[in-house]
Amino acid sequence: MQIAVWDTYVKRSDGRTMHFDIMVPSGIKDSAVIFDYGRAYLREKGEGEGALTASQCSFCHVESVRPQWTDAIEQKGYYIYEMENCDG
Repeated sequence: MQIAVWDTYVKRSDGRTMHFDIMVPSGIKDSAVIFDYGRAYLREKGEGEGALTASQCSFCHVESVRPQWTDAIEQKGYYIYEMENCDG
């Protein structure tokens, strides 16, 4: 399976910038769907209902899915790859 990687930077409530990738099947092209996935992740992290826009989240590249992402993509439709300041 090929996945699209959406590079995302969001300002946290404490002022730090979260950096994470939203991984979705490459057939999903609707940015509104991708942004909804990002907002769901932010709610899970306690960062509320903040806006997520193209200036914060943009398509980066396509790559092959890694085994550790498969379950989440099959269950939720996406996987979040955390990079910076995504901890509590």
